[in-house]
Parts: sequence; C-alpha cells; structure tokens
Amino acid sequence: MSSGDWRVKDAQMRANIHQKLVESGEKERLREWVKARLGACSWRDELKAHCRDVVLSKGMDNINVDDLMADVLPKAQDLVPQEVKDELLIRLRDFISANAQ
Repeated sequence: MSSGDWRVKDAQMRANIHQKLVESGEKERLREWVKARLGACSWRDELKAHCRDVVLSKGMDNINVDDLMADVLPKAQDLVPQEVKDELLIRLRDFISANAQ
C-alpha cells in the first residue's frame, strides 16, 4: 500500500470515528468533560492573561482576531494540563475499542 493509500485510509478512519462520536453523543460528553476539567484548573485564567499580554504588546490598533488566534492557540494547547490530555486519550481509546467493528 502506498503512502497516499494510507493517508486516504487514515482520513476515512478519522471521519468514521468522528461520525460515531457525534452520533452517539460522546463528542459532546467529552467536550463537557474537558470544559469542566479546564474550569477546575487555572487554564482559563492563564489564557486570559496571555491574551491580555499579546494585545498590550502589539497594541489594540495593531491586532485583529486572526492574529490573536494565531498567537494564542499554540499557548492554549500548551497550557492544557498533561493529565487532562492523558485522560482524554484514554477515554477516546476506550470509545474506539468499544465501537470497533
């Protein structure tokens, strides 16, 4: 199988998993779980502070939403506690195992 074939198969598998997550309601449950976990730690406060710093350093007139998102998104991902990432991965693996056909 060529690398292009693997990419197509991978994309199809991801789409299938996504569809099952949505249809079962698990995607929304996972989203709410992550939201609650991030709310319980300082993630939101740290991210707000970073946004404030970015806006102050670049100036309100020199930044737009796209620029802010490009700067903030990597930081937001980095600030997610490792234990939240690990637990989410476990939950996703469990879901995939339970729904494998």
